[in-house]
Amino acid sequence: YSSFASAGTRVVAVGGDHSVTLPVLRSLAKARDGKAPLGLIHIDAHADTGDNYLGSRFHHGAPFRVAVEEGLIDPKRCVQVGIRGTLADPRQWQFSKESGMTVLTMEEVADMGIRATVKEIAKVVGDEPLYVSFDIDALDPAYAPGTGTPEIGGMTSREALSLLRGISRLNLDVVGADVVEVSPPFDVGAITSLAGANILFELLCIV
Repeated sequence: YSSFASAGTRVVAVGGDHSVTLPVLRSLAKARDGKAPLGLIHIDAHADTGDNYLGSRFHHGAPFRVAVEEGLIDPKRCVQVGIRGTLADPRQWQFSKESGMTVLTMEEVADMGIRATVKEIAKVVGDEPLYVSFDIDALDPAYAPGTGTPEIGGMTSREALSLLRGISRLNLDVVGADVVEVSPPFDVGAITSLAGANILFELLCIV
């Protein structure tokens, strides 16, 4: 990945669980060779800023905490969108907020609407290079049941497309992106795979 990035190629990664994002961010930091940390648009049901789990910090619930601590991303230019649910551990929210990240819960997104959410994203990330990470569980399980940690009350597939197209119209300097947590064995009628494939296409239009 770092060799692609060093050559100026913008790559979209596909997971796998959300732990795959951390080595991608490390590779981008290596390729950028001392430049300022990246901004981040993180679309997800969960903050993924947890700590140790079963004795390891390399797991799908902690990539963005580790990324902040390693200086891979600038928390003041990070926005987490769609956060919600029973697995939304207050300790994760605490790290996100105390580190300087902007957290937009799903309730806030629903209240503001997609257009206002896109404006808030633009305000946070600015004009410098950034990364986009889309966890399929940002979608309500009615639209994406095939994932490991589904949470009710999420985005519709239409809202997700509107959000990504709004981000695309901002013409941000997106140096990489990923879509993660699609799990075909848990899927019903391949609707999660279909959503993931379409989100992947939208991300290709953004980078």
